[in-house]
Amino acid sequence: MLRSLFSGVSGLRIHQTKLDVIANNISNVNTVGFKRSVTTFNDVINQNLSGATRASEETGRGGTNPMQIGLGSNVSSINTVMTPGSAERTDGANDVMISGDGFFIVSDVTGFYFTRAGAFQLDEAGNLIDSNGLRVCGWSTDENDQIQKGRVDGINLYENNKSYLLPQVTDSISFSGNLNSTTDPEKVSTVTFFDSLGNRYTVNTKFTYDQASKSWNFSMENTAMVNGNSKQTVEFTGLDAITFNLTFDDDGTLVNNTAGQDLQLSLAITPDANFPFNSTFADEITIDFSKLTQFNSTTNASANNDNGYEAGSLKGYSIGSDGIITGQYTNGLTKTLGQIAIADFVNPSGLEKVGSNLYQTTVNSGEFDGIGVEVGASGGEFIGGSLEMSNVDLSYEFTQMITTQRGFQANSRIISTSDEILQELVNLKR
Repeated sequence: MLRSLFSGVSGLRIHQTKLDVIANNISNVNTVGFKRSVTTFNDVINQNLSGATRASEETGRGGTNPMQIGLGSNVSSINTVMTPGSAERTDGANDVMISGDGFFIVSDVTGFYFTRAGAFQLDEAGNLIDSNGLRVCGWSTDENDQIQKGRVDGINLYENNKSYLLPQVTDSISFSGNLNSTTDPEKVSTVTFFDSLGNRYTVNTKFTYDQASKSWNFSMENTAMVNGNSKQTVEFTGLDAITFNLTFDDDGTLVNNTAGQDLQLSLAITPDANFPFNSTFADEITIDFSKLTQFNSTTNASANNDNGYEAGSLKGYSIGSDGIITGQYTNGLTKTLGQIAIADFVNPSGLEKVGSNLYQTTVNSGEFDGIGVEVGASGGEFIGGSLEMSNVDLSYEFTQMITTQRGFQANSRIISTSDEILQELVNLKR
């Protein structure tokens, strides 16, 4: 009698555990990046009443099966299901989800943790952090803005003076586009260049077609507008004396001109005595005309400042599908600030949940090497402006809850029935 009683108790216990798991799944149905768990049962030790026998020719009897009575059930496993959740669009600049395998790497002084929840923020120190304040890890850049893949560390968008861009002196300008000698024999354009303080100077230029020599004359004014202010101008010595002759082949492509010059003009920027700024210019600015054409089409020749710019401060950033973080600056330029890395495990279900959407490694998950991989290494990508929803399926959980309730109810009946039988035994002495 007591065997059935204790089997019923074990059935109550495991069904209560399964109900606890189901309740936790349902309570986290809207938790970002949550992974549901499933509970499996197994039977426990069986008591042998008799062993199996083989067929015997001597007795003329066949073999018999063993007779066993089970002694209840036990929880076999509680497994984390790592199937991906659906994407929830948030349009948040700091939100990102992993489409594919892997985990974001976050850290503090205690070590690395792993998460699928990509609701990130930028703190006042420039650290990219998760909702728990842990730093999101990845790779930084070198002085040439190239990603340096090594041991991952917390990403900081302000480190190494990334929060601003120093001004860059212009030393190269190039013209591109078309000059039409028939419809527009005179083309006025502008050239822009920058000094060491980031002041922007705009100088008028002119292309004039000479019918006699079948070539174009290029000239510049010596007065420049400063920082887009038409009321502030400065003068440069000798610019108005600069002329350049350009000759095109009969197929419309630029060739070395008749004066023996090549396709580039080198000039020195020398301000006059009234120059108001304590700044310097490149020793020599090269103007490249090699991308100009002379076709029978619209005249659209214009100059491009190849490498100079004013100072700028970081005003925003974006995370690409490859995890590369690109900063946008107030001067219109962009710069690579770093790259988010992910961790990929041999057995992700072997990770241990530690709360707050975080996991840590176990002896059965596989170790983290401290370096990480690109999200594309396993065919995945990052989706910006989105978060991964919980993978909890309410219809499945409710169905499991019903069957678990019935299992609990049935095991309670075993206990009540065993109790009634024990009561009958007690009544035998009457």
